[in-house]
Amino acid sequence: MNIHIMTLFPEMVMGGLNTSITGRAISKGILSIEAVNIRDYAFNKHNSVDDYPYGGGAGMLMQAEPVYQCYQAIIDKIHTQGGADSELCVEKKKPRVLYMSPQGQTFTQGMAEELAQEEELIFLCGHYEGIDERVLEEIVTDYVSAGDYVLTGGELPAMMIVDAVSRLIPGVLHNDVSAEFESFQDNLLEYPQYSRPEIWHDRQVPPILLSGHHANVEKWRREQSVIRTAKWRPDLLEDAELTMKERELAEEIIENREKDLKNEE
Repeated sequence: MNIHIMTLFPEMVMGGLNTSITGRAISKGILSIEAVNIRDYAFNKHNSVDDYPYGGGAGMLMQAEPVYQCYQAIIDKIHTQGGADSELCVEKKKPRVLYMSPQGQTFTQGMAEELAQEEELIFLCGHYEGIDERVLEEIVTDYVSAGDYVLTGGELPAMMIVDAVSRLIPGVLHNDVSAEFESFQDNLLEYPQYSRPEIWHDRQVPPILLSGHHANVEKWRREQSVIRTAKWRPDLLEDAELTMKERELAEEIIENREKDLKNEE
């Protein structure tokens, strides 16, 4: 997968993504990640890319032309790397361009799985008070939010999404199976996990995990996932595939939790 991040702060982006799992994937050639500086496409001697918004208002707005020229340079690079035949292909299906914005759809694991199927991804990181609407209308395919809060720029959300997507690409993780059994698998949170020592601060590892009985261990883990989800993220259960017994367990957990909250009031 090739990932292109349009940003005013390329050092910030690559400083984070060149480490840990994504950094190893880059060094192995499994992932290609580049941060493209939008300022390189400014059309004035000061390399400024912002201006006052029409109609007044606080703050500055990123101008359309530098953003568009940066995007076009990435598209041209994709064409060149893919060869002449690839240019026709890309014209039919342009790469998805994700604009980091609190106005977008909240990012989920399902979106990560969908994006992991793409060969090329472009991220657009805004700053200041945003970006001229006209260039967004022309190049953006997906508006994506990291949550209902405001950040100073789109770099951190973009890095978060790149991390979530990249770990789903074969070969990125040391154990390719691990990506399948993490939080949000089957819309359930991950079960609790333990390592050595067997007793720590008078807290013992659940005996079932020491039994060596794999079927019972898997049954326990599944049950713990249901309990955790019902306790901490009951909203996820709506789309979870549960047995009747698991559904009853979840409903009991939720009911007890609601009673506890009322008692606290």
